[in-house]
Amino acid sequence: MTSAGRAQRRGPDPRAVRSSLIALVSTVVVFGGLAWIVVHAPGWPAVQASFFNREVFEESLPGLLDAFVVNIELFMTAEVLVLGFGLLLAIMRSLSGPVFLPIRVMSNAYTDIFRAIPGVLVIFVLGFGIPGLGLVDPRTDQRLFGILALTLVYSAYVSEVYRAGIESIHPSQEAAARSLGLSRLQSLRFVIVPQAVRRVIPPLLNDFIGLQKDTVLVSFIGVVEIFRYAQIESAATYNFTPYVAVALVFIVVTVPLIHLVDWLVARDRGGARPRAAATPSRLGAL
Repeated sequence: MTSAGRAQRRGPDPRAVRSSLIALVSTVVVFGGLAWIVVHAPGWPAVQASFFNREVFEESLPGLLDAFVVNIELFMTAEVLVLGFGLLLAIMRSLSGPVFLPIRVMSNAYTDIFRAIPGVLVIFVLGFGIPGLGLVDPRTDQRLFGILALTLVYSAYVSEVYRAGIESIHPSQEAAARSLGLSRLQSLRFVIVPQAVRRVIPPLLNDFIGLQKDTVLVSFIGVVEIFRYAQIESAATYNFTPYVAVALVFIVVTVPLIHLVDWLVARDRGGARPRAAATPSRLGAL
């Protein structure tokens, strides 16, 4: 009988069961203790009435979900623009040769500037500055300026993710492409960029989680999305429960994306190890 069969007959490992029980008990003790401290704090009744009012929560939640549709629209539109513009910036920064120096300088300056400026300032400047120039209709939907600002800010971050992916491709890939007669741009398009994009999907998803949350910043220029609606409800009810509802909505939407990123990272790591381990055996067989 194999060792695996003997282990199955003996049942679960007592040490593993003991470790699991200790972890469960310690978790219950820690979180139970924190809950007891909060509930028995002197100001808990007032906090409960101001932040965890059931009636206010039930009344405001449908309106908050309707307003969240605006956040989804902002996120989806900005995401598409960021993917394209960020990749363009990364390619511009990857161009070699003296003739492309102005392009590299402009893309480097853009990336440095928009990573240095807080996103809310960009939203303010574009949301109030562009209409102030008189170049557009003052009645233009402010959501357009919010999408533009989010695209400009997050393209700078995403371009760095793309650039890291491009630089992670071994130079032999480009050398092989160039030996086949492809130009630098053709090598990027057909050989390097497709491989780089596959490698940077997890960090890209991390950036888009941040983008999804930052859609609430457009409320500062008058867009009525979920956070702005929560402000209106809070002012009308003199209660902060709508803000807690907003937090719950983002938790429900964002946590699955976070675990998706973790799963993708774990899958990539798990897939890389068997391939690396299989190489020596194949070489030995040869």
